[in-house]
Amino acid sequence: MDSKEIQELLKLVNRLELAEFKFREGEMAFSVKTKFYSKSRSGESIPAYVPVAPMAPVAPAVSGSSTPAETKSTAESDTDNTSGTPTGAAKENLVEIRSPIVGTFYRSASPEKGPYVKPGDKVEVGTVVCIVEAMKLFNEIESEVSGKIVKVVAEDASPVEYDQLLFLIDPNG
Repeated sequence: MDSKEIQELLKLVNRLELAEFKFREGEMAFSVKTKFYSKSRSGESIPAYVPVAPMAPVAPAVSGSSTPAETKSTAESDTDNTSGTPTGAAKENLVEIRSPIVGTFYRSASPEKGPYVKPGDKVEVGTVVCIVEAMKLFNEIESEVSGKIVKVVAEDASPVEYDQLLFLIDPNG
């Protein structure tokens, strides 16, 4: 099984919202626990997802002559601090590139080389935008859309989680 097949399998696990997934093929075996997984006090697995009603936005203190339209509430800020997901992305029709695996995010192939992409760069479908290293395997992450890189969300050489936001792309750019 190659890295592309593993990535597709992980996407399927996420799409099905499974709490846990175990895979074994010959000598290779791995287990994935998603955001829907947790352990009860007795040690048995239980789903971690519990729907919660959103809290009412709290407006920040306004000084001067700014209007409410010029200020943002905490619910409308550019990033949601709990997941690192930009909430403004839906408003601007930006496309997100997320990490298909857990690993270390690298913007370039080596420290001596420049980044694959930077904000303002145009990308096509299949353009390599970064590398995520997992267990000494360097997985090239490709863009699934054409457009302009708006923002690089993850920091170079930092650990990333499965489905963590890496880039924002404007498909109209």
